[in-house]
Amino acid sequence: QVQLVESGGGLVQAGGSLRLSCATSGRTFSNYAMGWFRQAPGKEREFVAAVSRSESNTYYADSVKGRFTISRDNAKNTVYLQMNTLKPEDTAVYYCAATAVLFRTILQGQYNYWGQGTQVTVSS
Repeated sequence: QVQLVESGGGLVQAGGSLRLSCATSGRTFSNYAMGWFRQAPGKEREFVAAVSRSESNTYYADSVKGRFTISRDNAKNTVYLQMNTLKPEDTAVYYCAATAVLFRTILQGQYNYWGQGTQVTVSS
């Protein structure tokens, strides 16, 4: 089992920044690719970003490309999502997730472990 706990959400004005963190425990963190997903009110959960085990590959949804950056620190068992130039449409609950799948981990079904989520609200 892998346990994941997100933090760093909050209320921010449009154009602002937030940094989300996801601390993990349980099995060896570096064995898992990590991803961030989000779910806005009344919408389905969607992919945001993913990073491979060694951080050699990253993937982003088109809607966040150039504004968000995913990274990981395998020594701290933590994955991050730096969010810049936030927009009201970025308002959602953000979830981190872990998968043993190696490549192009952009699908929710690929992920085995999920955190409880952290709320991000961007005001206009």
